[in-house]
Amino acid sequence: MLDYLNVKIKIAKKALKRLGYVAADVSGREFYDYMTGEIFSDDPTTLRDVLGNEFIMIHELVEISELKKMGARINKRVIVDSSKTMIYTAHFAAMETELNYALLRGDTFWAKFRLNQHETSVLDDDPNLPEEMRPRAEGIWKKYRKLIETYSNAPFEK
Repeated sequence: MLDYLNVKIKIAKKALKRLGYVAADVSGREFYDYMTGEIFSDDPTTLRDVLGNEFIMIHELVEISELKKMGARINKRVIVDSSKTMIYTAHFAAMETELNYALLRGDTFWAKFRLNQHETSVLDDDPNLPEEMRPRAEGIWKKYRKLIETYSNAPFEK
């Protein structure tokens, strides 16, 4: 399993280079621990979901990379032991990178889907979102809504 994770990480890192993003060194063990560790939300995403979707794989790798760049030690408790501001900072960087990658690939369907998820799960109904992070969350929604409209040459519709 760890060898397979290492291969998937290598593929995702190569895709991220196309965006100019340099991911931190993340081992298969760190990725596994992060994906199977404790969380404070009701995120139903499984390791299998992540491994089967290049966009979510990129998202999770960027989250882990951003946490490592902020000095976090990646283990099964990193999410619950880190400040919510730190977790959301990593999450928002990952969301923007994922959306950029989807647009680079021309997949406006995926970008719309994920942006709608962002609006529903973060902006509309996230009791854990630190108030100081709300402007960034709203900024992501506004920025990418406009970008999706530009890329698809159509108004953004849910």
